[in-house]
Amino acid sequence: MHRVSRVTSAPEEDRLNTQIAFALEIDKLKRVIRRNSLMDGSRRENDAEHSWYVGMLAMILGEHAPPGTDIQRVVAMLLVHDLVEIDAGDTFIYDAAAVAAQIETERAAADRIFALLPSDQATLFRELWDEFEARETVEARFAKALDRFAPILANHQTEGGTWPLFKVRADQVREKVKIIEEGSASLGAYAYELVDLSVRRGHLPE
Repeated sequence: MHRVSRVTSAPEEDRLNTQIAFALEIDKLKRVIRRNSLMDGSRRENDAEHSWYVGMLAMILGEHAPPGTDIQRVVAMLLVHDLVEIDAGDTFIYDAAAVAAQIETERAAADRIFALLPSDQATLFRELWDEFEARETVEARFAKALDRFAPILANHQTEGGTWPLFKVRADQVREKVKIIEEGSASLGAYAYELVDLSVRRGHLPE
């Protein structure tokens, strides 16, 4: 009996090679170090760890999203949202000048990185990233809320974490909580409580 072997056409091989090349490229996200530390304060987290964590938060806290929110799409957005930082680096959200400059830098990074994929996947990934940045859908607003919630939770758990290091004040953090509130009223309320508690404990100055 003859065994029938699967023949892979040249176009399929090219597609797979392209996908593998992209997979190798995004491994670089593990090298991008963020300001926030791990919950135990032992070291700073990297972007890949952050993306995994907020994706998990979407699955855990999905019931706090507005009714009808597509949580799978939220997870997909969170998995791709920081890939641009392979080129652009991590931007500290309390650095106004850096935040202003990041738009064009990250857009150029998105142009390069997502174009490494086969065209259909490049379109899908870019659409997810653009949607996250625009924050015009309930999914994008919830994804952004989780992206902002995670560092507040981490700083609260590490007695202020990076807040005292960078002289961040409570009013600055509360301004960021507004974005959380836009995506989830309950998570926004919880984040405000964390800020107030951090102030009372002396970990965050007013």
